[in-house]
Amino acid sequence: MMLLVLVALLLLFCTLDVWYFLRGAQVFIQAWFQPRIWDILAEQSIDGMVLPHDLDYMGHMNNSRYLRECDFARFHHYMRNGMFMASCKLRAKMVVGASTIRYRRSLAFREAFEIRTKVVGWDEKAFYLEQRFVSKKDGFVSAVMLCRQNVVRCSPETIIEFVCKKKLECPELPEDLKHWIGFISASSQALRAESGLEEKNK
Repeated sequence: MMLLVLVALLLLFCTLDVWYFLRGAQVFIQAWFQPRIWDILAEQSIDGMVLPHDLDYMGHMNNSRYLRECDFARFHHYMRNGMFMASCKLRAKMVVGASTIRYRRSLAFREAFEIRTKVVGWDEKAFYLEQRFVSKKDGFVSAVMLCRQNVVRCSPETIIEFVCKKKLECPELPEDLKHWIGFISASSQALRAESGLEEKNK
């Protein structure tokens, strides 16, 4: 019987990213029991630590783990400010449309950090967020990420109005974010032209 359980667990870990789902459940439970954040523009933070399965061959957190941790931090953020439940009730989906990350200093094994997440602004199709990895050792910003969270079957304004019970005006976007949005738009246009979609739509 024990052998069957071990084989089943081995197959499970070989075919599914079990740690991903366990981490997601942990973040969900943590956010569920934390106080609600009523200001959707407020910065929120979630703690983390570099563990053995986060390491690359150089002994620090590998690049892909930053993106994965950002996923959990955004989920935690949306849970606490009510945007996750609002999107569920509105039958909307929020998916990553684009992201860029800048690495400034590596996070070493067992180094504690926090991810500070905030909604910077939005347009008719997406929310824009900034996420920072801040070392608890000295407060240094080890990495910073910009994320475009596309809203499907709904709009950011509708979600905000559902959560806040009123309309909110989008804050003035920072210059670096404006440049990044311009890059996304230019890249999209170039790829559409390359695939012939621009000609088909004329």
